[in-house]
Amino acid sequence: MGRSGQSHILAIGGGSFRASRRQGVIEASALLRYALDLTGQDRPRLGLLATATGDDAQWLLSMYGAFGAWDVEISHLTVFPMPNVDDPREWMLSQDVIYVSGGSVANLTALWRLHGLDEAFEEAWRSGVVLCGQSAGALCWHVGGNTDSFGPELRVWADGLGLLPYSCGVHYNSEPQRRELLHRAVASGELPGGYAADEGVALHYVGTEFIQAVSVDPKGYAYRIEHDGQDGVKEFRIEPRLLTT
Repeated sequence: MGRSGQSHILAIGGGSFRASRRQGVIEASALLRYALDLTGQDRPRLGLLATATGDDAQWLLSMYGAFGAWDVEISHLTVFPMPNVDDPREWMLSQDVIYVSGGSVANLTALWRLHGLDEAFEEAWRSGVVLCGQSAGALCWHVGGNTDSFGPELRVWADGLGLLPYSCGVHYNSEPQRRELLHRAVASGELPGGYAADEGVALHYVGTEFIQAVSVDPKGYAYRIEHDGQDGVKEFRIEPRLLTT
């Protein structure tokens, strides 16, 4: 099927980056090392997107710096004020891994659809490009979840790309509203059953099948949330594989 022979998505609940020993500088965590290793490439091509932050230049620069010690070939795609590459689809298909940062998932998907990037992402995914991201960059691949895109109070959101036929929960152990709202949305049928990840935890899918959770936090977990057939939900805790940092 391409680079890795399979279609991979790594949806990160939080913890893609961590503070380094140098003040004000971040470095990539083992969750992103895991994503890069899925490619099977010695020097993978890594594409960065910060659409969810309005293509914030400082954040893009910080992400470039976060991989400074790693043997990767980095480039990025922006849409403000216009796409920075002649053919975004071709750029996507030339990457081994694409990382999507957090921010506003509602704005993110609206802009992607406006520029036809939703179809390009699906093509890249099916061709073997590893798709990964945190928060908005994790929710976007699913049917939906909950988001603060519209204000501080979380709202149910069901306008994801739907590559994965599930709901998704992020920041699951750090923002108390997240679990309660996701449970209500699955119970009511607003969202399908799905998976959630604590801070420092990522959900790994091959094709549309959940394979395992991985973590950089020994106290972090993943979760499966299912409708209970009546008026509520059942939540099952998933023990992640702990990655060495």
